[in-house]
Amino acid sequence: MNLTPYEYIVCRQGVSDSESSPESSGPKKSMLVVSEFIGCSPSLSGAIRVNPWNIEATAEAMNEAISMADAEKQLRHEKHYRYVSSHNVAFWSRSFFQDMERTCKDHFRRRCWGIGLSFGFRVVALDPNFRKLSIDHILSVYLRSKNRAILFDYDGTVMPQTSHNKTPSAEVISIINTLSGDVKNTVFVVSGRGRESLAKWFSPCKKLGIAAEHGYFMRWSADDDWEVRGQNSEFGWKEIAEPVMKLYTEATDGSTIESKESALVWHHRDADPGFGSSQAKEMLDHLESVLANEPVTVKSGQFIVEVKPQGVSKGMVAEKIFTTMAESGKQADFVLCIGDDRSDEDMFEVISNAITSGVLSSNISVFACTVGQKPSKAKYYLDDAAEVVNMLESLAEVSDPEPSDTRPECSL
Repeated sequence: MNLTPYEYIVCRQGVSDSESSPESSGPKKSMLVVSEFIGCSPSLSGAIRVNPWNIEATAEAMNEAISMADAEKQLRHEKHYRYVSSHNVAFWSRSFFQDMERTCKDHFRRRCWGIGLSFGFRVVALDPNFRKLSIDHILSVYLRSKNRAILFDYDGTVMPQTSHNKTPSAEVISIINTLSGDVKNTVFVVSGRGRESLAKWFSPCKKLGIAAEHGYFMRWSADDDWEVRGQNSEFGWKEIAEPVMKLYTEATDGSTIESKESALVWHHRDADPGFGSSQAKEMLDHLESVLANEPVTVKSGQFIVEVKPQGVSKGMVAEKIFTTMAESGKQADFVLCIGDDRSDEDMFEVISNAITSGVLSSNISVFACTVGQKPSKAKYYLDDAAEVVNMLESLAEVSDPEPSDTRPECSL
């Protein structure tokens, strides 16, 4: 990696104020024009990037840098210096050891299995208590409970990931409508999809709660207004992230960009498995570097790389639901939480924290369930979306949906 731009930033910052001369104690500013091929380019989000082989574009970039206002130069310099001074060798070393400690935690008590074939083959370490969810067991507990919280993801959970038609079937709609119509149930679909799609698909389910875009938007029923749960409503970071995604989309056949109201998602499900995966890892590092000073998080999931506002997660949704139920005198005594990817792990973690904090009772019946056999914070698993639908159908068959619209709602 060429570190000259980093050295230039530090030099422009100069020595500390106590050692500086009066002439150098003014506002610090600098401007960088860097090659888009240089190793440190992704880390310098305020620099002007150019293809050095394009002479005209390079000349225009240099002219832009020279003529830029001093205030803008100062802002860009501050951003660069903050990044360079914090992302040093000590930071890298700490991050490396933290990753190693997290990976090796409880390693000796886990069982290792080889799963999949070809590009899908991997070795996974599973907790000894990780087991398949028994429908008979959950049914018996379900019938005894009085206040139930049922949370489930959409894609990969009740809808197969491989399905081209993402609209829920009439069977799924009927099952969810029955579950959400039971006065003992608080049912939420918690998905990364946009609110318009989810509201349209589940319009027959009037009492179903919806958390869209990982909880950035949330409503308790079809009669309630959407709440904005995210703390940040500025999306200027999209102008930084989208060009990066477009570069990888052009270089990766079969990949696409999905623009949501609060997030950007790069999909590579239809790309070559090996190349798409390597491109996703490279893009993740690239985006984390250029967005280091922005109020966003960059995460990878099943065939996706997503950029979304900080503080937005499915775990936040679960916490809000449990808290609201407790405050309204309906503390949950049964929790069923189902998901298939990393974003759903936040919900599983929040359940444990809610029990510790007293939001959920210590003797509550919890069924945290992931889809597929893989390392998870969930205690149970089901093999695929078909098994999830079958399990939900079994619960719906013993539910008691309310025929009228007089069901009391949880108040916020």
